[in-house]
Amino acid sequence: MASTALSTASNPTQLCRSRASPCKPVKGLGIGRERLPRNITCMAGSISADRVPDMSKRETMNLLLLGAISLPTFGMLVPYGSFLVPAGSGSNAGGVVAKDKLGNDIRVEDWLNTHGPNDRTLAQGLKGDPTYLVVESDKTLATYGVNAVCTHLGCVVPWNAAENKFLCPCHGSQYNNQGKVVRGPAPLSLALVHADVDDGKVVFVPWVETDFRTGEDPWWK
Repeated sequence: MASTALSTASNPTQLCRSRASPCKPVKGLGIGRERLPRNITCMAGSISADRVPDMSKRETMNLLLLGAISLPTFGMLVPYGSFLVPAGSGSNAGGVVAKDKLGNDIRVEDWLNTHGPNDRTLAQGLKGDPTYLVVESDKTLATYGVNAVCTHLGCVVPWNAAENKFLCPCHGSQYNNQGKVVRGPAPLSLALVHADVDDGKVVFVPWVETDFRTGEDPWWK
């Protein structure tokens, strides 16, 4: 026992090394200036092939998404389109059924019962343009209608029964009772349309023949 104790006490360095951490930095333990290099490796996770959608599935999903967006959009455009483009009958080539101020189809018999001789009353015509239906002095419907859009700057020209003329309130242009220009600054007469009758209804049809008021080709063609 005594020899063992003495041996231990006579070799303090060995005692210190046996307790390395409190006495002296030991290489390789990462204490002090010398540190072990740290290598960090990132491993990307892999996805199995059966979990990745193929191209055909992607195209199918894209088509379904496009359809889901298109259907509501088309549904909203239809009412706006029907509002902006007036409905009409295609009974005559390029013709539309004349509409009254309430949007109802104009029937000749009903119209003549409520409109007297020499009457000019606006109806909805081709492309939605305001167009006068003309009642002749013998209380028959004229075979032509008169577009109410002034040829100067596009004002709607009212009918003045007292003067038997169309008088534009914007710049003073005047047209006779058939819509022929008689005073400027409007450069041209009011456009004409045919006022035909089909199944008892008035149908406006484009006028492409010679203008009977001037003997010239129609400028509105």
